[in-house]
Amino acid sequence: MSTVSSGSLRRVVRGVAELPLIRSLAKPVYRQLFSRDVLPGNSYCGVFASVDEARANAPESLPTSFDFVQSGDLYNDRLDSVVGTDYPILFWLSQLFAAGCRTVFDLGGNVGTSYYGFRHHLDYPEGVRWLIHDVPMVVEAGRRRAERQDPERKLQFTGRREDVDGSDILLCGGVLQYLDYTLAELLRDVPDPPRHILVNMTPLHPEHSFVTLQRVTHHGAGIANCPYRIASVAEFIAGTASAGYAVVDQWQSFERYVRIPFEPAHAVDCYYGFHLRRSD
Repeated sequence: MSTVSSGSLRRVVRGVAELPLIRSLAKPVYRQLFSRDVLPGNSYCGVFASVDEARANAPESLPTSFDFVQSGDLYNDRLDSVVGTDYPILFWLSQLFAAGCRTVFDLGGNVGTSYYGFRHHLDYPEGVRWLIHDVPMVVEAGRRRAERQDPERKLQFTGRREDVDGSDILLCGGVLQYLDYTLAELLRDVPDPPRHILVNMTPLHPEHSFVTLQRVTHHGAGIANCPYRIASVAEFIAGTASAGYAVVDQWQSFERYVRIPFEPAHAVDCYYGFHLRRSD
């Protein structure tokens, strides 16, 4: 008697779920599960044309941003370590510091996750200034932590994204997908944009640009329903090129992916990283 593999069964189940009648019945059920915080891990729901549309469709049970007190403790386990996906950034930071770069604008850097973790693997040169921009609650928590853990006072915080102006390096580690604005829009709004941009852990789709909702979890419980922006590869490259940047290096990480139930055409198989350099 033949047996059917678990992988084959999953493919059959997915195929049945995509049948028009089954799909029309199952989508509202999934949305209820999404809103009730019973799904495992970081789950996704819906495809929307804009951040505003996604936010308007988010369940009201949780915040739609990271601007709440607990956000300052989300990455405590990474303050003294790095993960495998950090190594391309560590490499390029070491190269740029050696070339004379001294100012880092860490967009969405939380309370200093990268700053604290990377210093165990990089020798920060004399004169380094590491400025983090994040939401107000996180900025407040970061300043309190820096008073205790950054005696050299290299780490600073700001609530203004415009303070990226004049920086040597813009660091964007796993943050662009959560912003209300695009990287190209940020660069267009400052007189002296950074010479180098390091992007890491950013979901890009081969063809489509869209926004979904991500149920963000921490220790197994939902903490936010955030609009989650996913650009197409072509749109991302074109946007940075229009802002005057060329791609120096590019890498992919298959440790993260995005699967949105009932939206197979919007699956993301990997996350991207880039070193971008201002052309002038």
